[in-house]
Amino acid sequence: MERTSYEFDVIVIGSGPGGEGAAMKAAKSGKRVAVVEKHDRVGGGCTHWGTIPSKALRHAVHALREARHSPLLRGAYDDLRLTFPQILQTATSVIDRQVAMRRDFYHRSDVQVFHGHAHFRGPHHLEVQGAEGRVIHLHAANFVIATGSRPYRPDDVDFTHPRIFDSDTILTLDHTPSSVTIYGAGVVGCEYASIFRGLGCKLNLVNQRDRLLSFLDDEITDALSYHLRDQGALIRHGETYAAIEGRADKVILHLQSGKRLGSDILLWANGRTGNTHGLGLANIGLVANGRGQLEVDGTYRTAQAHIYAVGDVVGPPSLASAAYDQGRFAATHLVQGDSDLRLVHDIPTGIYTDPEISSIGRTERELTAAQVPYEIGHAHFRSLARAQITGQTVGVLKLLFHRDTLQILGIHCFGDQAAEIIHIGQAIMAAPAPHNTLDYFINTTFNYPTMAEAYRVAALNGINRLT
Repeated sequence: MERTSYEFDVIVIGSGPGGEGAAMKAAKSGKRVAVVEKHDRVGGGCTHWGTIPSKALRHAVHALREARHSPLLRGAYDDLRLTFPQILQTATSVIDRQVAMRRDFYHRSDVQVFHGHAHFRGPHHLEVQGAEGRVIHLHAANFVIATGSRPYRPDDVDFTHPRIFDSDTILTLDHTPSSVTIYGAGVVGCEYASIFRGLGCKLNLVNQRDRLLSFLDDEITDALSYHLRDQGALIRHGETYAAIEGRADKVILHLQSGKRLGSDILLWANGRTGNTHGLGLANIGLVANGRGQLEVDGTYRTAQAHIYAVGDVVGPPSLASAAYDQGRFAATHLVQGDSDLRLVHDIPTGIYTDPEISSIGRTERELTAAQVPYEIGHAHFRSLARAQITGQTVGVLKLLFHRDTLQILGIHCFGDQAAEIIHIGQAIMAAPAPHNTLDYFINTTFNYPTMAEAYRVAALNGINRLT
């Protein structure tokens, strides 16, 4: 007779980065661990709908743009056209490899994976409703909720209409639209703006705020706005929707300002909601906020000491990289009852627009508000030999440092490989004083020609500004 009840030390709900980090750490610490995944394949939203597919799409479009504009291949690919379904095939192959790799992680670590919808029946009792009505009862001393998030869907928008999409359903688009309206100019909206412009689609990018990605350094977001417009995107700031009208031949976005924007499709990219609906939180004394998120303390414990929550379900920074580390941290605290491990304060952001953006530390706006005496060092990519060789001359590396101590306070990069370049500076920022200063970049020999050399150029530029 098939078993329907199991006992574990730790049960992790969700197999995205946060869940994987928690499960692997707990298993390596000798705990009996199970993972419950709602979908039929592991990896969570990061692998199937978020980070991996959008970055694979962006890379494919970037490669297409490079081929068209390469001096070496001038004219050879001018007529090359790829459709949205064609570039989706690239994402699908990457997803398949990621799923296989992560499934093997669980197998080798002796972590049992159950597929189905998880629902708490009590503080230590989880019911999993699987395929064909099969119900399994799991019991554990501790739980980690890592259920992630999904696109926020307001009730007055008809997401069943074939021309209205969110960031999950856009991956089902079966053609290349001639025109696209993106409502929401956060990270997701800006990344898809680059993708659709790279495919040659006419684009409206509608932003509720007065500038793109306002959490970034102003100089970087100004550069992003300029280059999106230079690529043909029409950006509309300070606009809020009044209604979205789906027609047979188009979709019309009605704005409160009275404007009407018509396009083939509309991508809703405005906010996300934590995946806590249906978890049975009332049965364990937990309440999610209005965005479906759970409140946690500094160790990622919820109001119930034996239940932790990590990743997007607890809100910002909502990064796959941070979620994995949160999962490891929570599991360490769960296993040991305390933890000397501390998550780093400065977490790099990687935004895969074209060109891409990455930053770490404080912005000029923040330093000015705090009355910190800082100075700036720039390295423009157009002056770097490596960028001239590759033809990727659009971009800048910007260092913010203390005028007196030369301590690195913030690093902001816009351009090709920005998300890779940032990690060199990240390592120096994290070093103890006095090794976290501009002197490291001035006195270190970098390979030539490389993009890493931008740090030396920016440091020398900055030191020359001091009076």
